[in-house]
Amino acid sequence: MKKSFLALSFIFGLIGFLTAQADMSKPQRFDYGKMWTFENPPKDWFKEAYNFTPEDKWYDDVRKSSLRFASWCSASFVSPTGLIMTNHHCSRDVVTALQKEGENFEKDGFYATTLADERRSEGLFVEQLIKVEDISKRVLEMMSKGKTDQEKNVWKDSAIAQINREYSMTDAWKGLRLQTVTYYSGGKFSLYGYKRFSDIRLVMIPENDLGYFGGDPDNFTFPRYALDCTFWRAYDESGNPLNTSENYYKFNINGAAEGEPVFVIGNPGTTERYRTTKQLEYDRDYRHPIQLTMMKNRHSLMMKEYEKSPNADLLNDIFGISNGIKAYTGILGGLKTPALMARKKAIEDEVRSKTKISGEDPWTELEKAVAGLKKYASSITLLGPGGSKGKAVNLIHALAKYENTLSMPNNGPALEKLKGQIKELTKDLNTPKEKEYLATYLAELKQFEHPDNKFIDKVLDGKSAEVRADKMIEKSDLLNPKDLDKLFEKSADKFKKADDPFLDASRILVPKFNEAVNAFQSTTPRRRALEAKIANNVFNVKGTNLPPDATFTLRLADGVVKNYEYNGTVAPVKTTFFGLYDRHFSYD
Repeated sequence: MKKSFLALSFIFGLIGFLTAQADMSKPQRFDYGKMWTFENPPKDWFKEAYNFTPEDKWYDDVRKSSLRFASWCSASFVSPTGLIMTNHHCSRDVVTALQKEGENFEKDGFYATTLADERRSEGLFVEQLIKVEDISKRVLEMMSKGKTDQEKNVWKDSAIAQINREYSMTDAWKGLRLQTVTYYSGGKFSLYGYKRFSDIRLVMIPENDLGYFGGDPDNFTFPRYALDCTFWRAYDESGNPLNTSENYYKFNINGAAEGEPVFVIGNPGTTERYRTTKQLEYDRDYRHPIQLTMMKNRHSLMMKEYEKSPNADLLNDIFGISNGIKAYTGILGGLKTPALMARKKAIEDEVRSKTKISGEDPWTELEKAVAGLKKYASSITLLGPGGSKGKAVNLIHALAKYENTLSMPNNGPALEKLKGQIKELTKDLNTPKEKEYLATYLAELKQFEHPDNKFIDKVLDGKSAEVRADKMIEKSDLLNPKDLDKLFEKSADKFKKADDPFLDASRILVPKFNEAVNAFQSTTPRRRALEAKIANNVFNVKGTNLPPDATFTLRLADGVVKNYEYNGTVAPVKTTFFGLYDRHFSYD
C-alpha cells in the first residue's frame, strides 16, 4: 500500500470536513477528532480502516521526519541532506531580513542555485521530536497528595520539575529540550524531548503572487492553485548540510491517488473538543462574536492603511488577520448550527448518564463558573492593550501604569521608561488613522457592553464613538510636549488630580480591565480542575483511546483522498497548471 505524507497543519480541519456525516445531530465515532499522539497511536483503527499494521520503527521514522518550525508552524525533512519544506506563510515574516540591496522577495521570490547562495536566518530554528514518554502515573500520584485544587497544582508542578531534572541527566534524554505537555485538561501528562537545529538557511521561497495565489478568497479552501511552500536547509554545527538520510519524507512524483490512505503529520495549534455544551454556548454568544468583530474591524482599518502606504510587514499582518477571520467565521458557524450543538449535547448527556457522581456535579459547577464570567467577556477581550488597537488604547494603559508607579518606592528607572513610552505614543496621535482606531475601539466597547457591567457611557460622555474620539484627541494636553513634561513633574498626589480626556478614560477602563483579568484568573484553577474531572469521566465511558485537544505538539491524523460535493458539482482530488491559468484569466 502506498502512503502519502503532508506536514501541513491546515489539512487537519479539511479531514474533519471531508469525513462529516450527513446527519450532523447524531454522535459519531470520531467526534473527539483524529489528532492522534505518537505515544498512543490508534493501531487497531489503522488495521480496521486501512489494513495497515506498521511496525514501531515506522512511527519513529515519520515522527523524526517531521519538524516544528520555530514556534508557529509545521515542517518536515524532505531530502537526505537537511532540506526542509514548510508553508509559504510560515516564512513570509522571516525572509524580509535576508534580502540584499535591490532584492524584493515579495515581488520576485528567491532561489539559491548553490549551497553557498543559501542564506542563514539568525534566530530561526526547527525542532525534531526525538523522545516521548507518558509520565501521567507519577504526576497524578503526586497530585493525589493535595486536598484542594491549589495544593494539587503545587504537587503537580513539583512532580514535573523533579521528572525533568531526572530525565535531563540520563543518556537517552541528555541534550534535548524537555517539554511537559498537559492533555485532557490535566488527565494525562507526557514528556517530550526535542533536538533543536539553529543553523537554518533559506533555499527557495516563491513570490507572493504565486505563494499566495488566489489571495484571501482562495486561502483556507480547496480547490487551490497556490505554490504554498518554502524550502529551507538545516546545517550541522560544523557548517555542513545536516545528514538526514535516516529520516526524511520522499517525494512521490505521481502525487496521491484517489482512494489512497493519507497520514498527516504536523503540529496543529489549538482545538477545544472537550469543552462542555455550556462552555460552547459561552463561546457562541460572547467570546467568538467579540473576537470576530474585532478582527473584521482591524482588517478594514489595515486595508485602508495599506492602500495609502503599501508595505510588506503590513501585508503580512493583513494576511494573518484574514486567516483568523476565516477560522473564526467557520468556528462560529459551527456553533450556530443547531444540529452540531445537539450532537455535542447528546454526547455529553450520554457521558453524564453513565457517570456515577459522588459529591459535586462537575458539569453543573463548571456551568456556574462560566456563567459568572459572562459580564466580563467583552472587557477581557477588548479592554486590554494591543498593537492592533491603536496608539490611544496603549496610551491609556501606559498612563495607568505611570500613575500607579508614581506611588512606588525606588521608581526612578521605571518612571523614565514609562515617560519614554508615553511620549512615543502621543506622537502622531492627532491623525485621521489614530482617530479612526480610537473610534472603532469605543464603538466596540459600546456594542458589546454587558447590562451588568456598564461603564463605557462615562467615557463617551453622551457622544457617539466617532465624535468622542475626535474630542479626546483634540482636547488632550498630552499631545503638547511642553504640557506633557509639566505633567511628568507632578507628584503622585497632584498627578491623581490632573485632568485630561485620556487620564479620565484610563481611570475608568484600566480598572475594569484588571477586574476582568482577576475574574478569569482567580477562577482558572477551579475551572481547570472541573474540566479535568469531566475529561476523566469521558475516559470512563468512552475509553482512554481518545485523541487529546491540539497543543502545538506533534500529531498523526489519517484519512482517505476523495472528492466531495462542491457548488452543485464535484471537486476533484487534484488541481492542474491549466486550472491555475484558467483562474487567473477568468478573474482578469
